[in-house]
Amino acid sequence: MAPDDTRGPDDEPVAPARFVRPYTITAGRTKAAVDLPMEATLRIQPHDASADADLGAGAQRVLDLCDQRSVAEVSALASMPIGVVRVLLGDLVQQGLVRVQATITESSSQDERIELIERTLRGLRSY
Repeated sequence: MAPDDTRGPDDEPVAPARFVRPYTITAGRTKAAVDLPMEATLRIQPHDASADADLGAGAQRVLDLCDQRSVAEVSALASMPIGVVRVLLGDLVQQGLVRVQATITESSSQDERIELIERTLRGLRSY
């Protein structure tokens, strides 16, 4: 077998791997339009199905995965770098297709902290 031959272990032809550079998915952008912490929980907002037709393949994939998940989870499930996912999510937030739930900050009240813990527990129980 020649070194440049693309055959698998069973002597079957193997298609060459295709790699899409992250900057092609985000049109060269590296900064999200919205501040998105990795742990931020995302919610899909009600919208017309026609809005989905205007989305690129990467944005559609992220939108399909993001409801009730964190930015980090969406990145892992989409098999995309987190920077790319943040840029695409920022676009989706600006278009009103996704809402970012507030996360805990130093100034968060005890009620907000308890509510986050309860949401986390509900999410864990649903698995």
